[in-house]
Amino acid sequence: MWDALLEWDKETFIYLNSLGTPAYDPFWSTLTNITTWIPLFLLFLILVWLKYPRKQAFFITLTVVGLIFFIVTSTNLVKDWVMRLRPNNDVELNSFIRILKRPVSYSFFSGHASSSFSITTLIVLFLRKRMKWVWIFYLWPLLFAYSRIYVGVHYPLDILVGAMVGLLCAFLFYTFYTKLIVPYLKLAHP
Repeated sequence: MWDALLEWDKETFIYLNSLGTPAYDPFWSTLTNITTWIPLFLLFLILVWLKYPRKQAFFITLTVVGLIFFIVTSTNLVKDWVMRLRPNNDVELNSFIRILKRPVSYSFFSGHASSSFSITTLIVLFLRKRMKWVWIFYLWPLLFAYSRIYVGVHYPLDILVGAMVGLLCAFLFYTFYTKLIVPYLKLAHP
C-alpha cells in the first residue's frame, strides 16, 4: 500500500512537472518566491487593521505571527525527521524532470504549502464575517503550492500533507484565539 502510494506520488509528480514549458517558466519561477507575495501579506494586515478595533487587530496580528513561527518550525522539524529527498535531488529523477529551483533541504512536507494554507485560512477565519469575497485569497496557496511541483522541488504528497497541516494549524490557532485570548482580554468575538 505504502509503496503504491509513493509510486503514484512519483508518477503524478513527473506528469505534472512535464506539463511545464519554457514560455511559462518565468511566471512560475516568480510565483514560487515568497517575496512575490509580500504585497498580499501587507493587504492581509491592512484588512485586519481596517476591519477590527486596534486592540483586537493587534492580538490578531500576534496570533498570525505566532502561527507563522509555529508552522515554519514544525515544517523544518518534520523535514529533518523524515528526510525525504526533493525530486530535484533524486538521482533517479533529476536527469529527466524539469528543474527550475535547486534547494538542498528535504521535501516532506512542503513549507510553502503549509505556511500559505495556514496563513490564508487564519486570515479567512478572521475576515469571513466582515468581507464576503475573502475566499478569493485561496488562489494564493493553490498557485503557490502548485508552483513547487512546476519548478521541480516537491512531490504532490508533500503539497497535500503540507496543505492539510496548514489548515489544521490555522484552525488550532483560531480556536486558541477565540477560546483563550478573546475571553481573557474581553475582546469582541471575531
